[in-house]
Amino acid sequence: MDRDKIKVLIGSKNPTKVNAVSSAFKKTFPGLLISFIKTDAPSGVSDQPIGDEETKKGCANRLNYIYKKESADFYVSIEGGVSFDKESLFAFAWVFVKSKHKLSKSKTGMFLLPKEIRTLIEDGKELGVADDIIFNRKDSKKKDGAVGILTGGLITRKTYYEEAVVLGLIPFLNKEMFF
Repeated sequence: MDRDKIKVLIGSKNPTKVNAVSSAFKKTFPGLLISFIKTDAPSGVSDQPIGDEETKKGCANRLNYIYKKESADFYVSIEGGVSFDKESLFAFAWVFVKSKHKLSKSKTGMFLLPKEIRTLIEDGKELGVADDIIFNRKDSKKKDGAVGILTGGLITRKTYYEEAVVLGLIPFLNKEMFF
């Protein structure tokens, strides 16, 4: 970065997403003073996006909302979704990172969800709600989430999103190759 200070607007107040974005930016731009502003941003899609396109649309809607809200150096949105593949259900998330002039997109890895969760999602439940029911938790989507629960904490929801945010920052770290 050309300056010593940057402002990042995050399209969520979910502590896991906010911490993931904060950690990713601090790792990516060490030594810079970074201010983070968290903002509730509507996705404009169903509470539980199904499929790549709906999830991507939700991420774009969140980004467009915060981009219009106030001026910042970077805008970041994250939208989690699920995708059916025959008899299996997978979880993933899209991450969009935007500066005033450029947009980058990245995606988390996908992981298989248990059939008990699939059944609840088919019945209209959101993944976080299904996790709470199956694993007897409360607000797991604001904590470890399905990925943290299913990996026994080996991959936390924060680190899962953090990696995708760092991947979304690749073009901003390598401007000569992308812009």
